[in-house]
Amino acid sequence: MNRSCVNCLKSLVLSLNFLCWLCGAFVVAFGEFQMINSKFASLITSFWPIYPANTLVVTGTIVTCVCYLGMLGGMKENRCMLISFFVLLFVLMLVELAMASVFLVYSRKIDAYFEEDLMRSLDIYRQSSSENNTDIKKDFDTVQHLFRCCGVHGEADWKGDTPISCCTEDPCNTLNPPNWPEGCLVKLRDWFASNYVSTGAGVVTLFIIQFICLSITVPLFCHMSRSGLGYK
Repeated sequence: MNRSCVNCLKSLVLSLNFLCWLCGAFVVAFGEFQMINSKFASLITSFWPIYPANTLVVTGTIVTCVCYLGMLGGMKENRCMLISFFVLLFVLMLVELAMASVFLVYSRKIDAYFEEDLMRSLDIYRQSSSENNTDIKKDFDTVQHLFRCCGVHGEADWKGDTPISCCTEDPCNTLNPPNWPEGCLVKLRDWFASNYVSTGAGVVTLFIIQFICLSITVPLFCHMSRSGLGYK
């Protein structure tokens, strides 16, 4: 392989890894933004990956670290870095596929976790005094206000202790105020589903870029091996 081809492969490896690194950094920033501005993080605790921000931050952090290693390996023509990058990126792709399979296969169990967490949060809200569990109360009130819903399955979940956040009027100053008839479970499921569509599209894009990076790394590594380059 002549030097011009090698330089072309190096440029491709560097460009794609830099693009992948930027995508990973953006994913981390977007996940952090979601976590900071989330209005209902305390309501989902049993199965943390169901919350998209956690998945985004973890995945993005790993991607940025791995792609930075690939950039250094291509720039320095270091075989040790390149083979480490290849192995780590291959494992990362397998983990991404495994996570996608888990969400597809166990979607019903995830829905069950989601429902159990909401019911647990509602029970804590009902049984707590005004000074206790303020985060859960605030998050549940925010969910009911934003999504215009009441309870998990409906108003009956509150068993007569319906909070003001269920009221359809603003301000709510009547003795028997009208409440939203629909429960929050369905609306929150739809909201999380829409988030996972955008998250899934980003992961698919990253996966394609990662696959191209792997494909280009192999001939570059083989050239370095034949030339005796790289362990320095």
